[in-house]
Amino acid sequence: MFDLTGRAALVTGGNGGIGLGFARGLAKAGAAVTVAGRNTAKNAAAVAELTALGARAYSIEVDVTDEASIRAMVTTAAERMGGLDILVNNAGTNIRNRPELVRMEDWHTVLATNLTSGMIASQAAHPHLKAGGVGRVINNGSMLSIFGLPFHAAYGASKGGVVQMTKSMAVAWAQDGITVNVVLPGWIDTDLTKKARQDMTTLHEDVLRRSPIKRWGDPRDFEGVAAFLASDAAAFITGVAIPVDGGFSVHG
Repeated sequence: MFDLTGRAALVTGGNGGIGLGFARGLAKAGAAVTVAGRNTAKNAAAVAELTALGARAYSIEVDVTDEASIRAMVTTAAERMGGLDILVNNAGTNIRNRPELVRMEDWHTVLATNLTSGMIASQAAHPHLKAGGVGRVINNGSMLSIFGLPFHAAYGASKGGVVQMTKSMAVAWAQDGITVNVVLPGWIDTDLTKKARQDMTTLHEDVLRRSPIKRWGDPRDFEGVAAFLASDAAAFITGVAIPVDGGFSVHG
């Protein structure tokens, strides 16, 4: 039920952090995996790690703020793997600032990376996902689609948009045999959050105090949810948002 042997997956931002966690989970379940990212060296390292797990793995350089680059990424991935069954829209960025101080240039960069790129990639992948008969789209959202923080105006807006985009795609594409779900990460130990901890000296302890599980998340925590949502075990699950946050978002 959880076996992904014979299926092909594309993970944007899959060369590190949560994205590589998604990619490892899919690879361990038997899928062929293409990771897409800007950094050639990180792409190569990710492919080596996935290959060591026994997976057929590839990489593609992509600029997720450029529509042509995204569409070419999907086409190339499908050609290399002989099809495309699973799309993980994970690529993301954050430029922190209070709402009254957000520069429009930063606003557009965050929304283009976190939200628009997923729409374009999903559009481009749709014919491939439909043709395979077991299409899966997994979007990476955030706990900040549930609540707000004062310095995440652009990021929170983009991730709230990802949740609503997921629901719309789920309803539209169910008839095509495609499920679409979104994962909501909490505070995860990645390069993106390292900068936040440097800027906010109490953040580390604040997270531990608020989290019922009493630890920060790790990219490995996303291996299982990726394999599950991509598998036949989740065939009747679509349009849902699944927090992966150690209980942070539900702790009163």
